[in-house]
Amino acid sequence: QVQLVESGGGLVQPGGSLRLSCVVSGTLFSIYVMGWYRQAPGKRREVVAGISSGGTTNYADSVKGRFTISRDNAKSTVYLQMNRLQPEDTALYYCNAGATILTLENVQFPSWGQGTQVTVSS
Repeated sequence: QVQLVESGGGLVQPGGSLRLSCVVSGTLFSIYVMGWYRQAPGKRREVVAGISSGGTTNYADSVKGRFTISRDNAKSTVYLQMNRLQPEDTALYYCNAGATILTLENVQFPSWGQGTQVTVSS
C-alpha cells in the first residue's frame, strides 16, 4: 500500500520561503512522475508542479519562476522549494503521482496523504 507523507509547511510572511518534502513508501518511487498539488479553502485541488523520473519539470503558470520541484530517488522523496510566497499560495499541499508530466491531474495513487498546510500572511 502506497503511503505519502508530506511535511515542511508553516506560517510565513509574504515574500518568504518554505521547502516542502514528501516521502513515498510502498512502491517503486523512481518510476513515477511525481507532482505537488494544493487545495485552498472552498476551491478545487489544483496541480502545482510535476517532475518526471528523468527530471523533466512542469509548473502551473501561477508558480513559474517562484517554485522549484526536485526529487531524490534514493530517498523516495520529492521536494517543493517555494520562494517569493504570496497570500494566494495559502493552501493545503499534497503530493501524488501523475500519469505523465503533461497530465498531472490524472493521479496514480488512490489514497492521498494528510497534506502540509502553507499559510502566507503578514
